[in-house]
Amino acid sequence: MKSITTENLLECLNWRYATKKFDPTQIIPDSTWQALTDALVLTPSSYGLQPWKFWIITNYGIKEELKHLSWNQSQVTDCSHLVVFAIRKNLTIDYVDRYIERIAAVRNVSPESLIGYRDVMVNDVVYGARSLIVNEWATRQTYIALGNFMTSAALLGVDTCPMEGIEPANYDKVLKLSPKGYGTVVACAAGYRAKDDKYGDLAKVRFPVSEMIETLA
Repeated sequence: MKSITTENLLECLNWRYATKKFDPTQIIPDSTWQALTDALVLTPSSYGLQPWKFWIITNYGIKEELKHLSWNQSQVTDCSHLVVFAIRKNLTIDYVDRYIERIAAVRNVSPESLIGYRDVMVNDVVYGARSLIVNEWATRQTYIALGNFMTSAALLGVDTCPMEGIEPANYDKVLKLSPKGYGTVVACAAGYRAKDDKYGDLAKVRFPVSEMIETLA
């Protein structure tokens, strides 16, 4: 695998910001968007369980409806693609078994050989202590996907804006998520910044590394 340079990485991370104004005339190319959807799917999760699903909204009518449920923030309608991050609510044995079957198929092993791993997951997220807060756990997992998505986008020169200023329950109604067993957590607009977005040229404000990082060697 060929890695990028440290300079490239930091350049991209310094370039990105929570874009407040998108250029609605600029659409993310299909090949770039395919890479970003692959990045979403490749996001790591605890046990590899992927307790989430991502809804990609490009239909303007739906985006307009969601804008009214997002404090009327223009990013929702002006972005190229709006990603809604949703958790899979109340994980079940059936969900775990589907994951086991997927592992077996991809890695060409028998489901029986994975029974120990299956039982560990079932006794944790379905019946164990974590089952009592499984939706909170899934929400935290979903934020890993959000971070992965935004970093991947920056590396490809795509702007993003994470958005918690939304009405999750009403998002669920518009997208009809509840009957499917999902619940909205957060949204992220993706596209290209408008040239007159004043926030694009502002210096990043972070506390010094010495305050944020402590190494125990």
